[in-house]
Amino acid sequence: MKRIIVMSMLSLFCAGMLPACNTMKGAGQDVQKVGEKLEDKAQDCKDGRC
Repeated sequence: MKRIIVMSMLSLFCAGMLPACNTMKGAGQDVQKVGEKLEDKAQDCKDGRC
């Protein structure tokens, strides 16, 4: 019985973590896009188009 409870809790924990992974992936993509825009702006300023 104890094993069933532990396995059930572990399954619920893993199921709860999956959406968090997708959220972190999306946040990482957003941060990457901001970094790319910042790089573009810095390059424009370096080229005298600030």
